Amino acid sequence: MTSFNPVGTVILGGLLACAPAVPAAAGVVAQIDQSRQRMRVFVDGYHAYDWPVSTARRGYVTPRGRFRVGLMAPMWRSRKYHGAPMPHAMFFRGGYAIHGTYATGTLGRRASHGCVRLSPAHAAALFGLARSRGGATVVIRD
Repeated sequence: MTSFNPVGTVILGGLLACAPAVPAAAGVVAQIDQSRQRMRVFVDGYHAYDWPVSTARRGYVTPRGRFRVGLMAPMWRSRKYHGAPMPHAMFFRGGYAIHGTYATGTLGRRASHGCVRLSPAHAAALFGLARSRGGATVVIRD
């Protein structure tokens, strides 16, 4: 027969109430908020970075949902857009990727053909984190 321990329940409940409201996933999670054009990066559930991004401009789409990063390339050239450079590319759905851009003046507003663009330094940092942690999860919402 098990007994109820109200003291243990109160302590555990208090600890859970103090826990930060962050994603439950371990590892690297990149959350993209398209309405704000921001990326929040979590490492092992803790908020690590908040960066401006550029997602799809009018007439194009950045897919919404939860994805695992697949192919990662330190330097990729777009096959669709005339060999445009995509430094620190992290592909999450077919041809869609998070990658660096040299058009840093457009960060913080919609400007891409569907990929998620970051400054080159931020893309390198995210790429390094994902590589060191065995990958990353991408969560995109409106």
